[in-house]
Amino acid sequence: MPTIFTHAAAAAAIGAAFQTPKSSWKFWLLGVLCGIIPDFDVIGFRFGVQYGDFLGHRGFSHSIVFAIILAGIFSVLLFPEEGWAFKRWMLFGYFFLATISHPLLDMLTSGGLGVAIFAPFDNTRYFFPVTPIRVAPFSARALLTERGFAVLKSEFLWVWIPAIVFVVGAVFFKRLK
Repeated sequence: MPTIFTHAAAAAAIGAAFQTPKSSWKFWLLGVLCGIIPDFDVIGFRFGVQYGDFLGHRGFSHSIVFAIILAGIFSVLLFPEEGWAFKRWMLFGYFFLATISHPLLDMLTSGGLGVAIFAPFDNTRYFFPVTPIRVAPFSARALLTERGFAVLKSEFLWVWIPAIVFVVGAVFFKRLK
């Protein structure tokens, strides 16, 4: 899995395409949370949930259905003032993409058992055919090792640079309008 920093950065980069001049701190905070919440499933390890279980790491919380549910909760319950206006649908779109970016990035790594992207309909774990992102260690201290540096280097190359290019493109496109 990529580091929490990279998941957060990817979600924030996606936000560049959806933000407006009136976007609040809540918009950005919830978007970043969408990018990292799927990994809250690691709490299950402390309660005996096995890695490959439905609720295990990279299980249901890494699925398309989970991304839809989380985006719905955030856009409806946390932005009640929006009604069912176009802006709510834009918020839903951003929160969905920010959430689904997490398992898609995880599928670009070769670590673990894969991602149950189609749960609850199919608990099979998947990777993309190409897995260029090095798997991050669970420990922050391990990022200060040679292996940790290799992880950060692969994330910078495969996620951060494309995210920066995306943000610059989104800002440029919005200014053209």
